[in-house]
Amino acid sequence: MNTVRIEASHSYDVHIGSGLLSNAGAYISRICKKGKAAIISDSNVYPLYGESLYENLMESGYQVITYTFSAGEESKNSDNLFQILNLLAENEFTRTDLLIALGGGVTGDITGFAAAIYLRGISYIQIPTSLLAMVDSSVGGKTAIDLAAGKNLVGAFYQPKMVLCDLDVLQTLPQETFCDGCAEIIKYGILYDEKLFDHLQENGLRFDREYVIPRCIELKRDVVKADEFDKNERQKLNLGHTIGHGIEKQSNYRISHGKSVAAGMAIVSKAAWKTGVCSHTVYDKICRILKLFHLPTHTQYNAAQLYSSALSDKKRSGGTINLIVPVTIGNCILSPTHTEELQSFIEAGL
Repeated sequence: MNTVRIEASHSYDVHIGSGLLSNAGAYISRICKKGKAAIISDSNVYPLYGESLYENLMESGYQVITYTFSAGEESKNSDNLFQILNLLAENEFTRTDLLIALGGGVTGDITGFAAAIYLRGISYIQIPTSLLAMVDSSVGGKTAIDLAAGKNLVGAFYQPKMVLCDLDVLQTLPQETFCDGCAEIIKYGILYDEKLFDHLQENGLRFDREYVIPRCIELKRDVVKADEFDKNERQKLNLGHTIGHGIEKQSNYRISHGKSVAAGMAIVSKAAWKTGVCSHTVYDKICRILKLFHLPTHTQYNAAQLYSSALSDKKRSGGTINLIVPVTIGNCILSPTHTEELQSFIEAGL
């Protein structure tokens, strides 16, 4: 087992290994008082792992309730958030009780936000069951729900008490979902680590999970420690996301987050090449690795559509949006871009 310590306003451990889910109650009881626990999950994940986690927590001395919502981004909304909050209130949860997010990024985001605002903050645990959630959304304390105008527009920075990444659960992921998570892994290589990028390029989907997943979490650890509240360096983790979120929104979330971000990274990279920020070689490397992992490098939407969606991006500050642009593999820059210049930049990448 690997353990990565996250140093933030509240510090905690991320445990990465096999067989962790079957011992979740023991791990949790070491750091959280035995009281009430609410498992929050979705309709895909709970049938696979919910009952065993429920029984394990009961055996460890917790009083357990559950809330399950329909799987999918469209469920990350205020209706489900308030149903969770009302469930906690009806069951008289107090500040010594906790929530447990069992699932992917949607589950982790809405559970974390509920924990942040119920009684002005109670404990929560992340148990990510997707590759994307393991390497990205479960670590760092970003919590949110979506609005009709865009993704993650209502949320809070609120760190979990612990993250348990059980590598065994990846075996139940469909390959398409696993490839979605690979978009975020590739992102870390482009941003910070050419060695990681080369390992992924050489091994494709057979990459060493016990090396790659902890390495991605270590990279995120370093970013969160330097910029927990997303003022500067942490914004780089949104490489491909401004355009990616636009693709998701334009498709009414029929196109997954990973595929959207992959296309977003390719489009930004092409625009960077066309505007002289990076070489054609860098752009070509990024496109080739995305294709190797069965991820898209293009989108059906035009620049005007993507521009319209980008105007509601949470990285916008007044008339400026911070784009993350590759210079070389392992080195990206923040590029403040005026909104009136953004559409032409997107056009250059299409």
